[in-house]
Amino acid sequence: PLTPGELLCLGSSLAFSGLFYYLYRRRARVVARIQEAPKLQVDDELPALVAAADGRCLPYVALEGIVLPAKAALSSHYHGGMQGVIQKLLLKEHRLIWNSLARTW
Repeated sequence: PLTPGELLCLGSSLAFSGLFYYLYRRRARVVARIQEAPKLQVDDELPALVAAADGRCLPYVALEGIVLPAKAALSSHYHGGMQGVIQKLLLKEHRLIWNSLARTW
């Protein structure tokens, strides 16, 4: 015979296990899609390929090629021969609405 406390612990353990397994499987599908992404070269044909795609967007594509910095390449302080560039960042802010009932944004 199980006590109500043991049943509660067992039920919550199963619920959390199911939740974490669901999140794991969802992330595993995303990783699989990224690993199966087609590899494209950065060349003169790339703009035409993007223009021909649905919505002018290529989801999960790996680009291979040489990247040129806009101003100067960044040098690593820890590895002498390594250089890198910064990707252009896009920041999207969501509009906040004041909820007077919950007194939160």
